[in-house]
Amino acid sequence: MATGVETTITLVGRSGAKYQLYVYPWGAALRAVGGVYSVLQQDADGYAVIYVGQTGDLSERFDNHHKTDCFSRHRKTHIAAMVEESERQRLAIEQDLIASYNPPCNG
Repeated sequence: MATGVETTITLVGRSGAKYQLYVYPWGAALRAVGGVYSVLQQDADGYAVIYVGQTGDLSERFDNHHKTDCFSRHRKTHIAAMVEESERQRLAIEQDLIASYNPPCNG
């Protein structure tokens, strides 16, 4: 998906479904593919999910995201992403993860 991948993270939706996302440092260049993503804040305990979204193009610059101020307030450090070309599937995964994590920037 991009160079500089650090690790993977498994997020579990409210449905119990597990989704594996690749974790990148904030600002990494991602490929122009459809996918589901999560903005993360890393601390001593691991990663906290601060936002979940979906897009038809993961290469779009996240610095221009409409929630940038919220990401900064919550000290974003990483972005995690998984490829999913189907918009219907992306929307379903996004809602499943939001329902599970209730991320502060999705409010």
